[in-house]
Amino acid sequence: MSKTLSPSEVFQKLLKGITAGRFSELAELYAEDAVVESVFAPVEPRRLEGRAAIEERFAEISANFPMELTPTNVVIRETDDPEVVVTEWNYQVHHRVTGRDFEVANIQVLRVRDGLIVSSRDFHDHLALAVASGNLPQLVAALDGK
Repeated sequence: MSKTLSPSEVFQKLLKGITAGRFSELAELYAEDAVVESVFAPVEPRRLEGRAAIEERFAEISANFPMELTPTNVVIRETDDPEVVVTEWNYQVHHRVTGRDFEVANIQVLRVRDGLIVSSRDFHDHLALAVASGNLPQLVAALDGK
């Protein structure tokens, strides 16, 4: 019988999968009815509901992911709720297209039940990613179009 992963272990597996670019495997870490909120995302989708939507989003990211990510300063804080961890870390990023190197701060609040992520509130520095990718003009245009 396999051991159910703890919330900390699930986060570590998620982080390793993202860092390795194994996006096609990441949806299996989420419950069928999981909800992911990207709180500071400047454009939609800010909320994904269900594993199928999460899997689709990971496929979109995977199709054109021009960055190499190295996590640093990883901190996992357990809470009074045994299902919840608050995680914070930085990514050292190398953008293969622009050649830029930069750092991005991240925080995630994960609720993990029976070894699967049931909810995630993600706080990533999307503006830094847009600037380093050379996509700031497109982002401004998208925001202007609202």
